[in-house]
Amino acid sequence: MNESPSRASFNKGYTEDGYKPPVFHLHLRRWGDNDELYFRDYLLEHPLVAKEYEQLKVRLAEPFRYNRDGYTEAKGEFVKRITELAKKEYGPRYAK
Repeated sequence: MNESPSRASFNKGYTEDGYKPPVFHLHLRRWGDNDELYFRDYLLEHPLVAKEYEQLKVRLAEPFRYNRDGYTEAKGEFVKRITELAKKEYGPRYAK
């Protein structure tokens, strides 16, 4: 679905008419690119923040129903902010 020098994302189930099951995402990252792990861990350990993220996703679901890139971009500031908090809180949790 998208690709950059250090990341690639492959998705199945997205059509012009919406989702068609099965839907899945496969994210590939270079060694040491652990932002998603930090974000995941923070949500698991902070249920109120996880609830806030859930509510954001629900609010964005309909307006971006047919615009996956817009949906991802609309969540971006939240994800970036929480990822940075997690890195400060956890330090080098995923060091080599």
